[in-house]
Amino acid sequence: MSALTFDKRELGNLEYSLQREMLSTDRIGGYMGTTIVCCNTRRYHGLMVAPIDQSGRTYVLLSSLDETVIQHDQAFNLALHRFQGVYEPRGHKYVTNFEYTPTPTITYRVGGVILKKELLWIHKRTQLMIRYTLVDAHSETRLRLRPYLAFRDKHALTHANMQADGRSYPAINGVKCRLYDSFPWLYLQTSKPGAEFVPAPDWYYNFEYQQDLARGYEGHEDLLTTGYFETELRKGESIVFSASLDEMASAETIEQMFESSIARRTHKIDFMSCMEHSARQFLIRRAGRTEVIAGYPWHGVSGRQTFVALPGITLPQHHKEDCIDALDTLVGEMRDGMFAGSASAAEAADAPLWFFWTLQRLESELGGKEIWKRYGKAMKEILESYRRGVAGRVALHDNGLVWASSGERPLTWMDSQVDGRAVTPRNGYQVEVNALWYNALCYTLELAEEHGDKAFVKAWRDVPARTAASFNELFRLAAGYLADYVGEEGANDFIRPNMIVACALPYKMIDMETMVDVMRTVRQHLLTPRGLRTLSPRNPLYKGSQEGTPAERDLAAKNGSVWPWLLQFYVRACFDIDGDRYLPQAEEILAGFEEDIQSYGIGSICELYDADPPFAPRGAVSQAWSVASVCEIDRMIRERRPAKPARRCARAAKPAAEKRPAARKSAVRKAAK
Repeated sequence: MSALTFDKRELGNLEYSLQREMLSTDRIGGYMGTTIVCCNTRRYHGLMVAPIDQSGRTYVLLSSLDETVIQHDQAFNLALHRFQGVYEPRGHKYVTNFEYTPTPTITYRVGGVILKKELLWIHKRTQLMIRYTLVDAHSETRLRLRPYLAFRDKHALTHANMQADGRSYPAINGVKCRLYDSFPWLYLQTSKPGAEFVPAPDWYYNFEYQQDLARGYEGHEDLLTTGYFETELRKGESIVFSASLDEMASAETIEQMFESSIARRTHKIDFMSCMEHSARQFLIRRAGRTEVIAGYPWHGVSGRQTFVALPGITLPQHHKEDCIDALDTLVGEMRDGMFAGSASAAEAADAPLWFFWTLQRLESELGGKEIWKRYGKAMKEILESYRRGVAGRVALHDNGLVWASSGERPLTWMDSQVDGRAVTPRNGYQVEVNALWYNALCYTLELAEEHGDKAFVKAWRDVPARTAASFNELFRLAAGYLADYVGEEGANDFIRPNMIVACALPYKMIDMETMVDVMRTVRQHLLTPRGLRTLSPRNPLYKGSQEGTPAERDLAAKNGSVWPWLLQFYVRACFDIDGDRYLPQAEEILAGFEEDIQSYGIGSICELYDADPPFAPRGAVSQAWSVASVCEIDRMIRERRPAKPARRCARAAKPAAEKRPAARKSAVRKAAK
């Protein structure tokens, strides 16, 4: 698979460069995000966007940093900003190269001056470092660095005000700034003792964020600069700029930190190494917790997306400890048999049921005995909570199906709202919720039976058969596919992708004939090269483009837009039907994403795509369950790809994750009779 490449001839073309965004994270909740020419096009962009306390909120501290090359008393500003539709300065015209690995690196040429800039986020510290190297110069050259500060919530915008403190205070080899007393100090330092900081506080007005404006939001803000660094650079000399919440002890310490950190960076040499790197960026360890960021740059932690994404972003990379720690964080917060916050069934009817699917994937690493030992109590408590009912919104009915209904907000992943009303009202029995319910129940029963929990088996063994019978009676449509949900008015026959979940779980309620019919419908109406549409194009509610106002985009998101996270379930179901014969098609699906990691979120997979060709990328530039889906498809392919002759013996053994559920199905059905 090909490596990341960028057309050097197009770097000065704003239509090319401003559509490509780079991301670096510190693994504790902070990130650097901007375009490949360092022009911020969203309020969420910034060189230092980080949490400053335990509230879970994230703040833009350092928005941008202007670099100016000075020769013969002439100043050449390398920065790029947009003010009221006009770009000024226009430093992109000096860009000659961009490289993504091992760290984002931009090369500028100004006459005979060649300056290289390497941007590095330090892992497990809230610290950005930028190393400038004067590669070539034929006369005296000075470098000026002017930081622009925001000190505001990443979802907000800031404007000039009298409360902001524009002063800079002395620090080792630099200064410290704090615009407001509620924030910590931000230390701005350099590795060169002779670099002078010139105090010059001033507001710069009306920075314009065109992506925000295009998405229907306010997109103008003011930024404060407290002054600038200036120093002479000789040919071959480097200077490191550091922005951190912790003061660095010396110039030498700054240099050593940069060198040691960049030496540990992995090289993103091909598609899957980019995916593995992207997967690691979603795992956040902070204050004794391990969490999954749903997507960058604006999403936070989501219980549902944590469970769906965890197997794909951890297990194919052999990071089972990360998976376990994230699960233990959520399990440790359970109360009255239910997860807390967005992982609760009261907020997301399916979220706790995805927990069981995550455990099924983890079992291939730990074994069933360890899964039951660690999580058996939580599994049983969750099932009991559904039986009791959750917050008056979710309940197990006598027919064995789970009913989820709320007048306040949608309870499934199709949760978009416009003017307080659900875009896709699905109150009732939802197809994926009940497929997940059956899978969770069967899996728990099997583990309980294997490990001697007779009381649980006796209490629940009759439910799976009742659930399956009710499901097939209510959800199977004469047209040959499954209803999206069954509400008070009967079955909803909209062709949506949620039925794919019923085809792809280890424990299924439908027979092979029904499964083949469902897959035929999905291929005909929903399948695209980037994922599954959320609605058939033949439906009058279908929206092919995910553009426009927030309301227009919310309407499209669940009425047409393509979501990559669903692809892994489609591919898994195809393998279940066709076996290894499906391998070429799976490889083709995976290869289709190689181009995408170079054209929107660099090195990652976005949140969703337009439903109509050319399937333009939309939403968050890097989404956890999208990346997880691609990683899982790659794992499925690797597990089935013919091994080399030297590994012929190993090839005969099927992965544990694929063997165990098949062996259990008969036992479940036997217990359910």
